[in-house]
Amino acid sequence: MTGGPQTPSPATASGTGPGIGSGTDPALRIRGLRKQFGQTVAVAGIDLDVPRGSFYGLVGPNGAGKTTTLSMATGLLRPDQGSVHVLGTDVWADPVAAKARIGVLPDGLRLFDRLTGLQLVVYAGLLRGMDRDDVVQRAGELVAALGLDDAADKLVVDYSAGMTKKVTLACALVHGPRLLVLDEPFEAVDPVSAKTIRGILSRYVEGGGTVVLSSHVMDLVERICTDVAIIAGGHVRAAGRLDDVRAGASLEDRFLDLVGGSTDVKGLAWLHTSSD
Repeated sequence: MTGGPQTPSPATASGTGPGIGSGTDPALRIRGLRKQFGQTVAVAGIDLDVPRGSFYGLVGPNGAGKTTTLSMATGLLRPDQGSVHVLGTDVWADPVAAKARIGVLPDGLRLFDRLTGLQLVVYAGLLRGMDRDDVVQRAGELVAALGLDDAADKLVVDYSAGMTKKVTLACALVHGPRLLVLDEPFEAVDPVSAKTIRGILSRYVEGGGTVVLSSHVMDLVERICTDVAIIAGGHVRAAGRLDDVRAGASLEDRFLDLVGGSTDVKGLAWLHTSSD
């Protein structure tokens, strides 16, 4: 593909109406996605299908292109080339319809942090066009489920990093999306909260939702994900069912085989010398 983001022709569009995909469409379909910043190619033509109802893990070293890929997949960053479809809807040709189906927990996005936690979640629902009574009820349930009751009336600017992550997840969930895209959702979250979040996400998938998450923690991905993609250098090195990608090894070992790089540390002998 060449040029800007591609728009599907009527002949290739799925479903029974404009922007409505069929039940066979992947939850997320990425084709030829590319992004360059100056002379640096962050994403170099990624193709990826995320099946509906999957718990999909995206893993890769720092600078692999994971965050850039997820930003383009959710309409936060325009690609230089390629296409993204959410449940059959083109993210760039019909962004309103596509984004209505997505809940996003981005990495490092600025929040309206002069609102309280509860106000922020309610505001997120109202921006989605939800009825006020419905969004107030859902926001209260989410805040309680994520253990933020005591901080519900506290300004988000005063939240810890872990609390901010949880309230952002609540904002991503409040409108009941069909696809959740989460960038490092467990970073800075304490073990008790992490277990709660895993439970919420597992029930969401069991109910027919689809989760895509990025993480550096291989053990976490192995425990909760059904599918995985390993990304390095802006390319997909392996993708598919977790057991197929692991190929009889641990995910960490498979990751190291595909990505390369030495884990041996040379020098630093002074660290092993007592200063006494």
